[in-house]
Amino acid sequence: MLHSRRAFSNIALHSMMRQRHDPPFDDRPVRVALIGTFAPRKCGIATFAEDLKTKVEAHYPNIAFDVYALDHEEAGLAYAPGVEPISVDNPAGYRAAAERINASGADAVWLQHEYGIFGGRDGAMVTEIVDRLDVPLIVTFHTILSQPSNGQRELLSHILRKTSLAMVMSEHGRNLLIDLYGVEPERITIIPHGAPDRPFGRELFFKAGLGLANRPVLMTFGLLGPGKGLEHAIEALPAIVSRHPDVLYRIVGATHPNLVREEGEAYRETLQALATRLGVEHNIAWDARFLETDELLDQLEACDIYLTPYPNLEQSTSGTLSYAVALGKAVVSTPYIHACELLADNVGAIVPVGDAVAIASTVTELLDRPYALAALKERAYAKGRSTIWPCFAQASANLLARAVAAARPERNSRSLSPVSGFIERPELERGERAGPVPSSQSRHYEVRAFGNGAAVALSD
Repeated sequence: MLHSRRAFSNIALHSMMRQRHDPPFDDRPVRVALIGTFAPRKCGIATFAEDLKTKVEAHYPNIAFDVYALDHEEAGLAYAPGVEPISVDNPAGYRAAAERINASGADAVWLQHEYGIFGGRDGAMVTEIVDRLDVPLIVTFHTILSQPSNGQRELLSHILRKTSLAMVMSEHGRNLLIDLYGVEPERITIIPHGAPDRPFGRELFFKAGLGLANRPVLMTFGLLGPGKGLEHAIEALPAIVSRHPDVLYRIVGATHPNLVREEGEAYRETLQALATRLGVEHNIAWDARFLETDELLDQLEACDIYLTPYPNLEQSTSGTLSYAVALGKAVVSTPYIHACELLADNVGAIVPVGDAVAIASTVTELLDRPYALAALKERAYAKGRSTIWPCFAQASANLLARAVAAARPERNSRSLSPVSGFIERPELERGERAGPVPSSQSRHYEVRAFGNGAAVALSD
């Protein structure tokens, strides 16, 4: 039965990929000012902003992004040509950026919002730029708190008054904008975090490349800090190792730069001391680097079970979780927002926060039952087909089309209307080659509508 579903999935996906559709704009170039942190800065939003730019530009050559990168003057990072830094603690820098954007001929601005990346209390300096823009403003809200402080709530309300269209990555985020801030539903679009498209089931090949042939491999990736809950995963290891002595837990990622500035590597050393005290230091491999995407994906492919034991249940987005699901990894996670939505319907396993016993029993059960582990991987991979980069790029281009169309009503509807497919780019690598998905029936063009369509084609 499983093989027949996979066969149907492959046929349906191949059929969709063969068709050709027009892009959401005509031949007129569309210029977008992208504001947020950006590579080479090491943070999740910088990676997301870089992916937004590169994936949309790859699938829609008429769309080009001008990047305005938030950073601290003392950071001294070397940005690529065409990337304009904004000093996060300098109000004049925000105002100057707004003037440059208004004079650039940009069709829209796409701002990445997270309280901590802007200067001022609660990141209030963001108002210095949003208050001065003359073009449509799209905002991706990476964090929407269910219990914001008065200052956080007032700031988000201020931003929303300036926002043409809001993007969130979860149903929970959409509901908060509606319930707490009174945002009209038609102004909100859900676009799940994008993810790569790679072939399924290549663990043995990538394990061999790391010298890990035939070992069960667990993995967590991301900037290291107390917010990851790694101590609970380490505390679960003795029980796992007692049944599976060859298991290896790979903890991959540099310590968060802010934490390094405050205390050096003290947190990592605390975790290493914990592992030694529990007698599992030889079952943990540490890779203290911020990996480039290709190497990260190769290492993810080598793991069997991906752990996200995060204690912050309000986390609405995890890029590495999206990657792990799309690559077909069995996921064991705490019930933070993104995990609850992405892993619903038995796509992954949910355990309570801080419960090392639950982590151990869940991981052990999966390793004890190879068929159950394989089935969980299959379900994750099928779920991930609706979040791969071509889907993300199409949804993002559709959102831009709506924003620009609203600002330029004189343009004809065909050239600025959202579409149901992608243009094909034969020069793109596998996984980046675009193909259409079923048209959304939602009048708001929410990506979850066509995402659900793809999921139907890939499941029953």
